[in-house]
Amino acid sequence: MAATFASVGARIESARERIGISQRALAHKTGLSQSTLSRIESGERIPKMSEIILIAGSIGCSVSEISEHSAVRDRVICFARAENGSDMSGLRRELVHLLELDAYLDEYGIS
Repeated sequence: MAATFASVGARIESARERIGISQRALAHKTGLSQSTLSRIESGERIPKMSEIILIAGSIGCSVSEISEHSAVRDRVICFARAENGSDMSGLRRELVHLLELDAYLDEYGIS
């Protein structure tokens, strides 16, 4: 189980570094403390789903990209036409993020 939490932390760290922000900057964006983020990234602390949602939104990725848990991602089929040089992978990523958030809220009875 610890390896799973460590891999969640590693994915958060990788995504954060990919967009070029520090732990301190991410902490500011999410409202979490830098020490909390550090412990999550190192696998020392299990992130709460609410924290994963905050982090994912702040670094521009979906919850499933961080948590590897998605009841939605593998079922999403996106048909759309890209215009003006739009990136379809970005559209799909946003769609999955919104659908996962909707599923999370439904699961907890939040409308």
